[in-house]
Amino acid sequence: MSIVPRVAHCRPHGGSPGPQVAIDKPKPKPRTFQERPLIGWREWVRLPDLDIAQIKAKVDTGARSSALHASNIETYTRAGRTWVAFDVHPLQRDILHTVHARAPLLDERYVKNSGGKRERRLVIQTRLRMGDLEWPIELTLTSRDVMGFRMLLGREAVRRRLWIDPGASYLIGERPKTKTTGERPKKKTTKKFKRKPARGGHE
Repeated sequence: MSIVPRVAHCRPHGGSPGPQVAIDKPKPKPRTFQERPLIGWREWVRLPDLDIAQIKAKVDTGARSSALHASNIETYTRAGRTWVAFDVHPLQRDILHTVHARAPLLDERYVKNSGGKRERRLVIQTRLRMGDLEWPIELTLTSRDVMGFRMLLGREAVRRRLWIDPGASYLIGERPKTKTTGERPKKKTTKKFKRKPARGGHE
């Protein structure tokens, strides 16, 4: 943004206007980015509106839309509004744990899958909870049985909200308790290596 100086006229007493003196206005302070939480490339999240207490999500900024693995998808009308009912297996490699969810239908869109093919998907809006953070996101419903993660978090869901460390995992999301010990596993973070001084000298 260019600054146009304000010009002051110096008029001697009883005389004609004197030379013009430019008075610069103070420059505005540069805007700073709001501090954002740092997350890893995979995080444990919750979908409270869908009664999903824990699900592992892969953060993929290469995908625009977010996706949730769902099966037995059906639409129905209630009070003049279209709803979607579907089943979710929130845990990987576990088909016994099933959550029966339902949500209002937001939209129907064509989305490219991981293979590059376009497919028509139903879209819902729901709350996402990650650690102490919570905000609404849009989710497309699709079958992700062949994929490693039951949920994909696209760039539209995280843009202008979070920083992402592609080399770290589980930095903010609360991990579930294990079935054997009842304790929560330790967080996995990136390893930091310290430089060692060369032999016979100092850095």
